[in-house]
Amino acid sequence: MHKKTPFNRVLKVFATGALSVIASMTVTSAFAELELEKDELKFGFIKLTDMAPLAIAYEKGFFEDEGLFVTLEAQANWKVLLDRTIDGELDGAHMLAGQPLGATIGFGTQAHVVTAFSMDLNGNGITVSNSVWKEMKKNIPHKNGKPVHPIKADALKPVIDDYKKNGKQFKMGMVFPVSTHNYELRYWLAAGGINPGYYAPHQGDSSGTVAADALLSVTPPPQMPATLEAGTIFGYCVGEPWNQQAVFKGIGVPVITDYEIWKNNPEKVFGVSNEWAEKYPNTHLAVVKALIRAAKWLDENNNANREEAVKILSKSEYVGADYEVIANSMTGTFEYEKGDKREVPDFNVFFRYHANYPFYSDAIWYLTQMRRWGQISETKPDSWYFDIAKKVYKPEIYKQAAELLLKEGKIAKSDVPWESDGFKAPQNEFIDGITYNGKQPNAYLSNFPIGLKENETIKGSAVVSSKK
Repeated sequence: MHKKTPFNRVLKVFATGALSVIASMTVTSAFAELELEKDELKFGFIKLTDMAPLAIAYEKGFFEDEGLFVTLEAQANWKVLLDRTIDGELDGAHMLAGQPLGATIGFGTQAHVVTAFSMDLNGNGITVSNSVWKEMKKNIPHKNGKPVHPIKADALKPVIDDYKKNGKQFKMGMVFPVSTHNYELRYWLAAGGINPGYYAPHQGDSSGTVAADALLSVTPPPQMPATLEAGTIFGYCVGEPWNQQAVFKGIGVPVITDYEIWKNNPEKVFGVSNEWAEKYPNTHLAVVKALIRAAKWLDENNNANREEAVKILSKSEYVGADYEVIANSMTGTFEYEKGDKREVPDFNVFFRYHANYPFYSDAIWYLTQMRRWGQISETKPDSWYFDIAKKVYKPEIYKQAAELLLKEGKIAKSDVPWESDGFKAPQNEFIDGITYNGKQPNAYLSNFPIGLKENETIKGSAVVSSKK
Protein backbone atom coordinates (compact mmCIF):
# COMPACT_ATOMS: atom_id res chain seq x y z
CA MET A 1 0.00 0.00 0.00
CA HIS A 2 1.34 3.44 -0.92
CA LYS A 3 0.40 6.84 0.37
CA LYS A 4 1.93 10.13 -0.59
CA THR A 5 0.90 13.62 0.43
CA PRO A 6 0.69 16.25 -2.33
CA PHE A 7 3.35 18.93 -2.11
CA ASN A 8 0.78 21.69 -1.71
CA ARG A 9 -0.39 20.00 1.51
CA VAL A 10 3.17 19.71 2.79
CA LEU A 11 3.59 23.46 2.31
CA LYS A 12 0.72 24.09 4.71
CA VAL A 13 2.70 22.71 7.64
CA PHE A 14 5.65 25.03 6.99
CA ALA A 15 6.08 28.16 9.07
CA THR A 16 4.25 31.12 7.57
CA GLY A 17 6.34 33.52 5.51
CA ALA A 18 6.68 35.03 2.07
CA LEU A 19 8.69 32.12 0.64
CA SER A 20 6.11 29.59 1.84
CA VAL A 21 3.24 31.61 0.35
CA ILE A 22 5.01 32.02 -3.02
CA ALA A 23 5.83 28.30 -3.15
CA SER A 24 2.25 27.37 -2.38
CA MET A 25 0.96 29.68 -5.11
CA THR A 26 3.39 28.14 -7.60
CA VAL A 27 2.42 24.56 -6.85
CA THR A 28 -1.34 25.08 -6.71
CA SER A 29 -1.38 27.04 -9.97
CA ALA A 30 -0.69 23.84 -11.87
CA PHE A 31 -4.13 22.49 -10.99
CA ALA A 32 -5.99 25.70 -10.21
CA GLU A 33 -8.17 25.21 -13.30
CA LEU A 34 -9.61 22.01 -11.84
CA GLU A 35 -11.58 22.24 -8.65
CA LEU A 36 -11.19 18.69 -7.41
CA GLU A 37 -14.37 17.11 -6.08
CA LYS A 38 -12.29 14.44 -4.33
CA ASP A 39 -8.55 14.40 -3.72
CA GLU A 40 -8.04 11.25 -1.63
CA LEU A 41 -8.11 8.26 -3.96
CA LYS A 42 -7.42 4.54 -3.87
CA PHE A 43 -6.50 2.72 -7.10
CA GLY A 44 -6.18 -1.02 -7.60
CA PHE A 45 -3.81 -2.98 -9.82
CA ILE A 46 -2.61 -6.50 -10.58
CA LYS A 47 1.10 -7.30 -10.29
CA LEU A 48 2.04 -6.94 -13.94
CA THR A 49 4.56 -4.65 -15.63
CA ASP A 50 1.81 -2.86 -17.53
CA MET A 51 0.54 -1.30 -14.32
CA ALA A 52 3.62 0.95 -14.75
CA PRO A 53 1.75 4.21 -15.52
CA LEU A 54 0.16 4.07 -12.06
CA ALA A 55 3.47 3.37 -10.32
CA ILE A 56 5.28 6.08 -12.25
CA ALA A 57 2.54 8.69 -11.75
CA TYR A 58 2.89 7.97 -8.04
CA GLU A 59 6.68 7.74 -7.77
CA LYS A 60 7.49 10.72 -10.03
CA GLY A 61 4.99 13.00 -8.31
CA PHE A 62 2.58 13.41 -11.23
CA PHE A 63 -0.41 12.67 -9.01
CA GLU A 64 0.92 15.20 -6.51
CA ASP A 65 1.18 17.83 -9.23
CA GLU A 66 -2.57 17.46 -9.75
CA GLY A 67 -3.32 17.82 -6.04
CA LEU A 68 -4.18 14.13 -5.64
CA PHE A 69 -3.56 12.10 -2.51
CA VAL A 70 -3.27 8.58 -3.92
CA THR A 71 -3.05 5.09 -2.44
CA LEU A 72 -2.08 2.21 -4.75
CA GLU A 73 -3.14 -1.27 -3.72
CA ALA A 74 -2.41 -4.65 -5.33
CA GLN A 75 -5.51 -6.84 -5.79
CA ALA A 76 -5.82 -10.61 -5.50
CA ASN A 77 -7.27 -11.17 -8.97
CA TRP A 78 -9.18 -9.46 -11.78
CA LYS A 79 -12.63 -10.30 -10.41
CA VAL A 80 -11.89 -8.83 -6.99
CA LEU A 81 -10.42 -5.74 -8.66
CA LEU A 82 -13.51 -5.22 -10.83
CA ASP A 83 -15.98 -5.85 -8.00
CA ARG A 84 -14.21 -3.40 -5.70
CA THR A 85 -14.22 -0.72 -8.39
CA ILE A 86 -17.93 -1.22 -8.99
CA ASP A 87 -18.69 -1.21 -5.25
CA GLY A 88 -16.72 1.99 -4.73
CA GLU A 89 -14.04 0.46 -2.50
CA LEU A 90 -11.61 1.48 -5.23
CA ASP A 91 -11.88 4.79 -7.07
CA GLY A 92 -10.45 3.22 -10.20
CA ALA A 93 -8.12 0.50 -11.39
CA HIS A 94 -5.69 -0.93 -13.91
CA MET A 95 -8.07 -3.14 -15.91
CA LEU A 96 -8.14 -5.61 -18.74
CA ALA A 97 -9.42 -3.83 -21.86
CA GLY A 98 -12.35 -6.25 -21.96
CA GLN A 99 -13.47 -5.66 -18.37
CA PRO A 100 -15.34 -2.34 -18.77
CA LEU A 101 -16.93 -3.72 -21.95
CA GLY A 102 -17.85 -7.11 -20.45
CA ALA A 103 -19.35 -5.50 -17.34
CA THR A 104 -21.32 -2.93 -19.33
CA ILE A 105 -22.93 -5.56 -21.58
CA GLY A 106 -23.54 -7.79 -18.56
CA PHE A 107 -21.20 -10.71 -19.24
CA GLY A 108 -20.32 -12.12 -15.81
CA THR A 109 -21.01 -8.85 -13.99
CA GLN A 110 -23.54 -6.12 -14.81
CA ALA A 111 -22.28 -2.57 -14.23
CA HIS A 112 -21.55 0.47 -16.34
CA VAL A 113 -17.76 0.92 -16.32
CA VAL A 114 -15.92 3.46 -18.48
CA THR A 115 -12.38 4.24 -19.56
CA ALA A 116 -10.82 7.49 -20.74
CA PHE A 117 -7.24 6.18 -20.80
CA SER A 118 -5.67 3.18 -22.53
CA MET A 119 -2.61 2.20 -20.51
CA ASP A 120 -0.42 0.46 -23.09
CA LEU A 121 0.05 -1.57 -26.24
CA ASN A 122 1.35 -5.15 -26.45
CA GLY A 123 3.05 -6.74 -23.42
CA ASN A 124 1.76 -10.34 -23.45
CA GLY A 125 3.17 -13.68 -24.55
CA ILE A 126 2.20 -17.31 -24.93
CA THR A 127 4.37 -19.86 -23.12
CA VAL A 128 4.34 -23.66 -23.35
CA SER A 129 5.91 -26.33 -21.14
CA ASN A 130 9.31 -27.75 -22.01
CA SER A 131 7.78 -31.08 -23.08
CA VAL A 132 5.27 -29.39 -25.40
CA TRP A 133 8.03 -27.19 -26.83
CA LYS A 134 10.17 -30.25 -27.56
CA GLU A 135 7.34 -31.65 -29.72
CA MET A 136 6.49 -28.28 -31.31
CA LYS A 137 10.09 -27.72 -32.42
CA LYS A 138 9.81 -30.66 -34.80
CA ASN A 139 7.22 -28.69 -36.76
CA ILE A 140 9.03 -25.31 -36.85
CA PRO A 141 11.50 -24.21 -39.55
CA HIS A 142 14.94 -23.16 -38.27
CA LYS A 143 17.50 -20.67 -39.52
CA ASN A 144 21.05 -20.55 -38.21
CA GLY A 145 20.05 -23.10 -35.61
CA LYS A 146 17.20 -20.98 -34.20
CA PRO A 147 13.42 -21.22 -34.72
CA VAL A 148 11.96 -18.87 -37.32
CA HIS A 149 9.53 -16.40 -35.76
CA PRO A 150 6.65 -15.74 -35.56
CA ILE A 151 5.74 -19.26 -34.51
CA LYS A 152 2.22 -20.13 -35.57
CA ALA A 153 -0.14 -22.47 -33.76
CA ASP A 154 0.14 -24.76 -36.80
CA ALA A 155 3.20 -26.15 -34.98
CA LEU A 156 1.08 -26.94 -31.92
CA LYS A 157 -1.79 -28.62 -33.77
CA PRO A 158 -0.03 -32.02 -34.26
CA VAL A 159 0.86 -32.01 -30.55
CA ILE A 160 -2.77 -31.45 -29.56
CA ASP A 161 -3.88 -34.09 -32.07
CA ASP A 162 -1.55 -36.59 -30.35
CA TYR A 163 -2.98 -35.70 -26.95
CA LYS A 164 -6.48 -36.36 -28.32
CA LYS A 165 -5.46 -39.73 -29.78
CA ASN A 166 -4.16 -40.72 -26.36
CA GLY A 167 -7.37 -39.61 -24.66
CA LYS A 168 -5.67 -36.69 -22.94
CA GLN A 169 -7.06 -33.15 -22.71
CA PHE A 170 -4.76 -30.29 -23.69
CA LYS A 171 -5.15 -27.59 -21.04
CA MET A 172 -3.97 -23.97 -21.23
CA GLY A 173 -4.29 -21.01 -18.88
CA MET A 174 -5.41 -17.43 -19.42
CA VAL A 175 -6.13 -14.78 -16.83
CA PHE A 176 -9.84 -13.96 -17.13
CA PRO A 177 -12.77 -14.70 -19.49
CA VAL A 178 -12.85 -11.13 -20.86
CA SER A 179 -9.07 -10.67 -20.83
CA THR A 180 -6.97 -9.67 -23.78
CA HIS A 181 -5.01 -12.84 -23.03
CA ASN A 182 -8.07 -15.03 -23.55
CA TYR A 183 -8.82 -13.42 -26.92
CA GLU A 184 -5.17 -13.39 -28.06
CA LEU A 185 -4.68 -17.03 -27.13
CA ARG A 186 -7.92 -17.97 -28.88
CA TYR A 187 -6.94 -15.91 -31.92
CA TRP A 188 -3.53 -17.61 -32.18
CA LEU A 189 -4.95 -21.11 -31.69
CA ALA A 190 -7.78 -20.61 -34.20
CA ALA A 191 -5.36 -19.18 -36.78
CA GLY A 192 -3.58 -22.53 -36.55
CA GLY A 193 -6.76 -24.58 -37.02
CA ILE A 194 -7.24 -25.31 -33.30
CA ASN A 195 -10.72 -24.63 -31.90
CA PRO A 196 -10.36 -23.02 -28.44
CA GLY A 197 -14.03 -23.63 -27.64
CA TYR A 198 -17.19 -21.57 -27.26
CA TYR A 199 -19.11 -19.95 -24.43
CA ALA A 200 -22.84 -20.61 -24.26
CA PRO A 201 -24.24 -18.42 -21.46
CA HIS A 202 -27.76 -18.69 -22.94
CA GLN A 203 -27.71 -22.41 -22.11
CA GLY A 204 -25.95 -22.00 -18.76
CA ASP A 205 -22.44 -22.88 -19.94
CA SER A 206 -19.85 -20.18 -19.33
CA SER A 207 -16.85 -22.52 -19.32
CA GLY A 208 -15.75 -21.51 -22.82
CA THR A 209 -14.97 -25.13 -23.65
CA VAL A 210 -17.88 -26.15 -25.91
CA ALA A 211 -16.46 -28.10 -28.91
CA ALA A 212 -12.91 -27.25 -27.78
CA ASP A 213 -9.69 -28.84 -29.07
CA ALA A 214 -7.78 -27.04 -26.29
CA LEU A 215 -9.34 -26.36 -22.89
CA LEU A 216 -8.71 -22.82 -21.62
CA SER A 217 -9.18 -21.98 -17.94
CA VAL A 218 -8.52 -19.03 -15.63
CA THR A 219 -5.28 -18.76 -13.64
CA PRO A 220 -4.17 -15.52 -11.88
CA PRO A 221 -1.05 -14.06 -13.58
CA PRO A 222 1.51 -14.52 -10.77
CA GLN A 223 0.47 -18.18 -10.40
CA MET A 224 1.00 -19.09 -14.07
CA PRO A 225 4.60 -20.39 -13.81
CA ALA A 226 3.88 -22.55 -10.74
CA THR A 227 0.72 -23.98 -12.37
CA LEU A 228 2.71 -24.82 -15.50
CA GLU A 229 5.50 -26.39 -13.44
CA ALA A 230 2.95 -28.52 -11.56
CA GLY A 231 1.65 -29.89 -14.87
CA THR A 232 -1.90 -28.61 -14.30
CA ILE A 233 -1.68 -26.71 -17.61
CA PHE A 234 0.60 -27.21 -20.63
CA GLY A 235 0.79 -23.59 -21.69
CA TYR A 236 -0.59 -20.14 -20.97
CA CYS A 237 -1.06 -16.59 -22.19
CA VAL A 238 -0.11 -13.89 -19.70
CA GLY A 239 1.48 -10.47 -19.36
CA GLU A 240 4.99 -9.84 -18.16
CA PRO A 241 7.00 -10.71 -16.22
CA TRP A 242 5.37 -14.16 -16.03
CA ASN A 243 6.52 -15.42 -19.45
CA GLN A 244 10.12 -14.42 -18.76
CA GLN A 245 9.82 -15.98 -15.30
CA ALA A 246 9.26 -19.35 -17.00
CA VAL A 247 12.52 -18.87 -18.93
CA PHE A 248 14.47 -17.92 -15.81
CA LYS A 249 13.08 -20.90 -13.91
CA GLY A 250 13.72 -23.22 -16.84
CA ILE A 251 10.17 -24.60 -16.81
CA GLY A 252 8.80 -23.35 -20.12
CA VAL A 253 9.38 -21.53 -23.39
CA PRO A 254 7.56 -18.41 -24.62
CA VAL A 255 6.73 -19.15 -28.26
CA ILE A 256 5.13 -15.89 -29.39
CA THR A 257 4.38 -12.36 -28.19
CA ASP A 258 1.06 -10.63 -28.73
CA TYR A 259 2.98 -8.06 -30.80
CA GLU A 260 3.41 -10.88 -33.34
CA ILE A 261 -0.25 -11.92 -33.09
CA TRP A 262 -1.59 -8.37 -33.57
CA LYS A 263 1.01 -5.64 -33.95
CA ASN A 264 0.46 -2.81 -31.46
CA ASN A 265 -2.69 -4.23 -29.91
CA PRO A 266 -4.35 -2.34 -27.03
CA GLU A 267 -3.79 -4.10 -23.74
CA LYS A 268 -4.89 -2.55 -20.40
CA VAL A 269 -7.07 0.46 -19.59
CA PHE A 270 -7.68 2.61 -16.54
CA GLY A 271 -11.29 1.97 -15.57
CA VAL A 272 -13.77 3.71 -13.26
CA SER A 273 -17.47 3.24 -12.70
CA ASN A 274 -19.64 5.55 -14.77
CA GLU A 275 -21.24 6.76 -11.54
CA TRP A 276 -17.79 7.75 -10.22
CA ALA A 277 -16.90 9.52 -13.48
CA GLU A 278 -20.10 11.55 -13.38
CA LYS A 279 -19.74 12.41 -9.69
CA TYR A 280 -16.07 13.48 -9.89
CA PRO A 281 -15.46 14.86 -13.42
CA ASN A 282 -12.60 17.21 -12.49
CA THR A 283 -10.90 14.59 -10.36
CA HIS A 284 -11.19 12.19 -13.29
CA LEU A 285 -9.49 14.72 -15.58
CA ALA A 286 -6.71 15.24 -13.04
CA VAL A 287 -6.09 11.48 -12.85
CA VAL A 288 -5.95 11.14 -16.64
CA LYS A 289 -3.54 14.09 -16.82
CA ALA A 290 -1.17 12.40 -14.37
CA LEU A 291 -1.39 9.07 -16.22
CA ILE A 292 -0.65 10.69 -19.59
CA ARG A 293 2.48 12.26 -18.12
CA ALA A 294 3.55 8.93 -16.64
CA ALA A 295 3.06 7.14 -19.96
CA LYS A 296 5.08 9.82 -21.75
CA TRP A 297 7.90 9.48 -19.20
CA LEU A 298 7.99 5.70 -19.74
CA ASP A 299 8.54 6.02 -23.51
CA GLU A 300 10.43 9.27 -23.92
CA ASN A 301 13.92 9.47 -25.39
CA ASN A 302 13.67 5.99 -26.91
CA ASN A 303 12.82 4.29 -23.60
CA ALA A 304 15.72 5.96 -21.78
CA ASN A 305 13.82 5.79 -18.48
CA ARG A 306 13.05 2.08 -18.63
CA GLU A 307 15.88 0.93 -16.36
CA GLU A 308 14.66 3.28 -13.64
CA ALA A 309 11.12 2.07 -14.27
CA VAL A 310 12.22 -1.55 -13.88
CA LYS A 311 13.84 -0.75 -10.51
CA ILE A 312 10.58 0.79 -9.37
CA LEU A 313 8.42 -2.09 -10.63
CA SER A 314 10.65 -4.72 -9.04
CA LYS A 315 9.69 -3.43 -5.58
CA SER A 316 7.51 -5.89 -3.70
CA GLU A 317 4.65 -3.42 -3.46
CA TYR A 318 4.37 -3.23 -7.26
CA VAL A 319 5.26 -6.29 -9.37
CA GLY A 320 7.76 -7.84 -6.99
CA ALA A 321 9.67 -9.92 -9.56
CA ASP A 322 13.46 -9.76 -9.86
CA TYR A 323 14.94 -6.81 -11.71
CA GLU A 324 16.50 -9.09 -14.34
CA VAL A 325 13.19 -10.82 -15.07
CA ILE A 326 11.29 -7.55 -15.60
CA ALA A 327 14.15 -5.96 -17.55
CA ASN A 328 14.17 -8.88 -20.00
CA SER A 329 11.08 -7.47 -21.71
CA MET A 330 10.70 -3.90 -20.42
CA THR A 331 14.03 -2.70 -21.84
CA GLY A 332 13.36 -3.66 -25.46
CA THR A 333 14.24 -7.34 -25.65
CA PHE A 334 12.36 -10.60 -25.23
CA GLU A 335 13.84 -14.01 -24.48
CA TYR A 336 12.14 -17.00 -26.08
CA GLU A 337 13.98 -20.30 -25.64
CA LYS A 338 16.75 -19.96 -23.05
CA GLY A 339 19.57 -17.97 -24.64
CA ASP A 340 17.44 -16.87 -27.61
CA LYS A 341 17.04 -13.21 -26.70
CA ARG A 342 15.79 -10.98 -29.51
CA GLU A 343 15.28 -7.25 -30.00
CA VAL A 344 11.61 -6.32 -29.56
CA PRO A 345 11.73 -2.56 -28.90
CA ASP A 346 7.94 -2.24 -28.97
CA PHE A 347 7.15 -5.20 -26.73
CA ASN A 348 5.94 -2.65 -24.16
CA VAL A 349 4.55 0.63 -25.50
CA PHE A 350 3.06 3.15 -23.10
CA PHE A 351 2.84 6.38 -25.11
CA ARG A 352 4.05 6.01 -28.69
CA TYR A 353 1.57 5.52 -31.54
CA HIS A 354 -1.15 7.37 -29.56
CA ALA A 355 -1.23 4.37 -27.21
CA ASN A 356 -3.27 6.16 -24.53
CA TYR A 357 -6.11 7.32 -26.76
CA PRO A 358 -9.29 5.26 -26.12
CA PHE A 359 -10.17 4.39 -29.72
CA TYR A 360 -13.70 3.12 -30.38
CA SER A 361 -12.21 0.66 -32.88
CA ASP A 362 -10.18 -0.95 -30.08
CA ALA A 363 -13.34 -1.45 -28.04
CA ILE A 364 -15.16 -2.90 -31.05
CA TRP A 365 -12.38 -5.43 -31.70
CA TYR A 366 -12.86 -6.85 -28.21
CA LEU A 367 -16.60 -6.93 -28.70
CA THR A 368 -16.15 -8.87 -31.96
CA GLN A 369 -14.10 -11.47 -30.12
CA MET A 370 -16.76 -11.75 -27.41
CA ARG A 371 -19.25 -12.42 -30.17
CA ARG A 372 -16.88 -14.75 -32.07
CA TRP A 373 -16.52 -17.07 -29.06
CA GLY A 374 -20.14 -16.94 -27.87
CA GLN A 375 -19.88 -14.60 -24.88
CA ILE A 376 -22.38 -12.56 -26.87
CA SER A 377 -24.84 -15.31 -27.77
CA GLU A 378 -26.81 -13.70 -30.56
CA THR A 379 -26.05 -11.59 -33.61
CA LYS A 380 -25.92 -7.84 -33.01
CA PRO A 381 -26.17 -5.16 -35.72
CA ASP A 382 -23.11 -3.05 -36.42
CA SER A 383 -24.85 -0.11 -34.74
CA TRP A 384 -24.90 -2.03 -31.44
CA TYR A 385 -21.10 -2.34 -31.47
CA PHE A 386 -20.75 1.40 -32.11
CA ASP A 387 -23.20 2.27 -29.32
CA ILE A 388 -21.44 0.10 -26.72
CA ALA A 389 -18.02 1.43 -27.70
CA LYS A 390 -19.22 5.01 -27.21
CA LYS A 391 -20.90 4.12 -23.93
CA VAL A 392 -17.65 2.72 -22.48
CA TYR A 393 -14.73 4.46 -24.21
CA LYS A 394 -14.47 8.20 -23.51
CA PRO A 395 -12.01 9.94 -25.88
CA GLU A 396 -13.69 13.27 -25.11
CA ILE A 397 -12.42 13.08 -21.51
CA TYR A 398 -8.96 12.08 -22.70
CA LYS A 399 -8.89 15.08 -25.05
CA GLN A 400 -9.94 17.46 -22.26
CA ALA A 401 -7.08 16.24 -20.08
CA ALA A 402 -4.65 16.43 -23.00
CA GLU A 403 -5.74 20.00 -23.80
CA LEU A 404 -4.85 21.05 -20.25
CA LEU A 405 -1.44 19.37 -20.52
CA LEU A 406 -0.83 21.02 -23.89
CA LYS A 407 -1.64 24.41 -22.38
CA GLU A 408 0.79 23.67 -19.54
CA GLY A 409 3.53 22.73 -22.04
CA LYS A 410 3.77 19.15 -20.78
CA ILE A 411 2.91 17.41 -24.07
CA ALA A 412 3.24 18.29 -27.75
CA LYS A 413 0.31 18.80 -30.10
CA SER A 414 1.45 15.80 -32.16
CA ASP A 415 1.09 13.54 -29.10
CA VAL A 416 -2.71 13.42 -29.49
CA PRO A 417 -4.84 12.45 -32.53
CA TRP A 418 -7.05 15.52 -32.13
CA GLU A 419 -8.96 15.05 -35.39
CA SER A 420 -9.69 11.33 -34.91
CA ASP A 421 -13.27 10.09 -35.20
CA GLY A 422 -12.32 7.33 -32.78
CA PHE A 423 -11.58 4.75 -35.46
CA LYS A 424 -8.13 3.64 -36.53
CA ALA A 425 -7.54 2.95 -40.22
CA PRO A 426 -8.12 -0.72 -41.16
CA GLN A 427 -5.39 -2.86 -39.58
CA ASN A 428 -3.87 -5.88 -41.34
CA GLU A 429 -0.89 -6.83 -39.19
CA PHE A 430 -2.45 -9.93 -37.65
CA ILE A 431 -0.83 -13.35 -37.65
CA ASP A 432 -3.54 -14.75 -39.97
CA GLY A 433 -3.39 -11.80 -42.37
CA ILE A 434 -7.08 -10.92 -41.90
CA THR A 435 -7.79 -7.18 -42.04
CA TYR A 436 -9.76 -5.57 -39.23
CA ASN A 437 -12.01 -2.59 -39.97
CA GLY A 438 -13.73 -1.33 -36.82
CA LYS A 439 -16.51 0.22 -38.88
CA GLN A 440 -17.60 -3.20 -40.20
CA PRO A 441 -17.72 -5.62 -37.22
CA ASN A 442 -20.07 -8.21 -38.72
CA ALA A 443 -18.22 -8.29 -42.03
CA TYR A 444 -14.99 -8.79 -40.07
CA LEU A 445 -16.44 -11.76 -38.18
CA SER A 446 -17.42 -13.44 -41.44
CA ASN A 447 -13.73 -13.81 -42.38
CA PHE A 448 -12.85 -16.39 -39.71
CA PRO A 449 -12.99 -20.14 -40.51
CA ILE A 450 -13.39 -20.83 -36.77
CA GLY A 451 -15.83 -18.71 -34.76
CA LEU A 452 -19.46 -17.59 -34.72
CA LYS A 453 -20.65 -15.52 -37.63
CA GLU A 454 -23.76 -13.49 -38.30
CA ASN A 455 -26.96 -15.38 -37.40
CA GLU A 456 -25.07 -18.24 -35.70
CA THR A 457 -25.29 -19.41 -32.11
CA ILE A 458 -24.44 -22.44 -29.98
CA LYS A 459 -27.04 -25.16 -29.49
CA GLY A 460 -25.85 -28.03 -27.35
CA SER A 461 -22.29 -28.51 -28.55
CA ALA A 462 -22.87 -27.39 -32.15
CA VAL A 463 -22.78 -24.13 -34.05
CA VAL A 464 -26.19 -23.58 -35.64
CA SER A 465 -27.91 -20.87 -37.63
CA SER A 466 -30.15 -18.70 -35.46
CA LYS A 467 -31.78 -17.07 -38.49
CA LYS A 468 -35.53 -17.46 -38.37
